[in-house]
Amino acid sequence: MSIKRKFVFGFMVAVVASATALASDIAILRNGFSIRHERREVIDSATRLYLSGEAGSYVDVPTTEIERFEKDLPPTAVTVSPRSQNVNDFVNSASDRQRLDPDLVNSVIRAESGFNPHAVSPKGALGLMQLMPQTASELGVPNAFDPQANVEGGTRYLRELLERYNFDLIKALAAYNAGSRRVEQYRGVPPYLETRAYVARIIRDFNRKKLSQQANTQANIQKANIQKPGGTQRSTPHRQGPVPSRPTAPAPTQQSE
Repeated sequence: MSIKRKFVFGFMVAVVASATALASDIAILRNGFSIRHERREVIDSATRLYLSGEAGSYVDVPTTEIERFEKDLPPTAVTVSPRSQNVNDFVNSASDRQRLDPDLVNSVIRAESGFNPHAVSPKGALGLMQLMPQTASELGVPNAFDPQANVEGGTRYLRELLERYNFDLIKALAAYNAGSRRVEQYRGVPPYLETRAYVARIIRDFNRKKLSQQANTQANIQKANIQKPGGTQRSTPHRQGPVPSRPTAPAPTQQSE
């Protein structure tokens, strides 16, 4: 199975961990980045992080580069701070303008900076959406540490990449991480562990949010169909599914590279 098919499959269905897998954890790296994984094992001087239940979906990280491990809390257990609420407002506003799903933008921010507006990568990428200085300048972002300006620029850049690759989300995310030149050189996701883990992490995070939304929608429908006192059932109009609040980026294509 090609790397694209693995990612697309994870986008479309829930990732079910094997019975022997541990609960989802987060590996916090010394460079400030994090990697979600289902289980892990130490192999010589590296720690192998399994990104899903599939044996072939993993990334090897030097053990010395891992600072600590944390439990991956469910969305309902995450405390929303005033600062993260402001970021959410910026994301919603920018997503409306660029006609993207805000959940996708939030997943990119989580993978890029962990919602740290002052994040600086070893390569010099800055802010919430980790804009390189040259990219920020081209996008008209004078201060990449300004959360609103950073999100505006990063969201517009993501939209440009989606359009460039005919809304192939996998290629757009790979280009956001490794650059368009590398994506075109390899005609798809470059063979870099960092880029592959990055794309997988965003797809899984975005997929999890959508599955949670679907579960909530189904629960609300079931509540609407509960019986009234006296045994009669409340009738509800036929629905074909939740209507998105704004247009979203199409799912990535499923042809292999």
